[in-house]
Amino acid sequence: MSDEKLMSKKKPAYPVGDALDGYLEKYSRKIEIPIFYEDLLRFSGSVVVYDADDVDTLWVRVYYSEFDRNEIDKSLKEVYSILHSDGSNSINPYLNVDAVDYCTFGNSKPFRIKVRNILNDNFTYFYVKKTDASRVYGLELEHMLSPYNLNFLVYKDTLIEEHIAGIPGDVFIKDFLPKCTEPEKAQLAKEFVKFNERCMIRLLGDMRSYNYVIVPVHDFDQVVYRIRAIDFDQQCFEGKLKVYRPQFFKENYQMVELVRSRLQKHSVDQYKVEERSIVAKRILSSGARIKNLREICKQDTISIPENIESLKDQIYDLTLDMDFKKCTKMGEVLDLGLDFVKRNYEDVSMKQIIERKF
Repeated sequence: MSDEKLMSKKKPAYPVGDALDGYLEKYSRKIEIPIFYEDLLRFSGSVVVYDADDVDTLWVRVYYSEFDRNEIDKSLKEVYSILHSDGSNSINPYLNVDAVDYCTFGNSKPFRIKVRNILNDNFTYFYVKKTDASRVYGLELEHMLSPYNLNFLVYKDTLIEEHIAGIPGDVFIKDFLPKCTEPEKAQLAKEFVKFNERCMIRLLGDMRSYNYVIVPVHDFDQVVYRIRAIDFDQQCFEGKLKVYRPQFFKENYQMVELVRSRLQKHSVDQYKVEERSIVAKRILSSGARIKNLREICKQDTISIPENIESLKDQIYDLTLDMDFKKCTKMGEVLDLGLDFVKRNYEDVSMKQIIERKF
């Protein structure tokens, strides 16, 4: 199936409602910032950004008038301090905004800010985007249900996201995968199975190869690879279950081939069970925080009726749980899916306890 048929033409941005706004404030995600997304749109010109092979990256480097530049630089340094430090201006003299890039591709059209420490030339990035409730839910679910913590801020119509470091999936598949050893390819296959399962469980869609990164971790005498999502725009919107399973995107074909050629079916099933169990444990350990988020999401509007009808029927076919048929909101579908995973884990755990006891 082609991606054009798999995905909707364009996903709308959904506003952050009062309940979600209150949640963000409660958990210190809502913090006043000195600059908004709209302010960065005041650029007076731009130049195309090319990669090392002179290929258009679909980012443009923007520039501002001298008056605007001074104000914007000062504000972006303050945002960096709020995101990564104590929010004071004490570090501003040691920071330089090296670049402000604007992405012309995709739904969110983010700005990417490069900030450098002038004392040692270390640099990092952060992103400025328009607020979208889907993306906020996606970021929070990633923070609680994946192995990785995320740092982001929301204020009115502006979202600030920290940079997630790693090798873009499409670049890794093209340039690094052919050089991997056989054990590394088997380990990557395992990681892709677990990543695929995690995305489906929490309804994170559109994980084409350029929407995730692969992170090499040196562990004693080997390199272990981890896969991390970097784009959360397609959280709980689409009506096709395949959209939430990275294996069905043609950009991931070589990763799917790794799984097919390196793993036996019982190993794939084992890794799926492992990932479902880990997600269930994270649901339990997240306690009131994830319960609060799920309750808010159940009342929110983050998709269209036809997508909800389609997805709940497909998940019913997979689980045979009649409760999915009663859903009227996409958040209810998500909530039931997480509850289904948690219940199955608890039922199996209780069965094992009983078997050990008797």
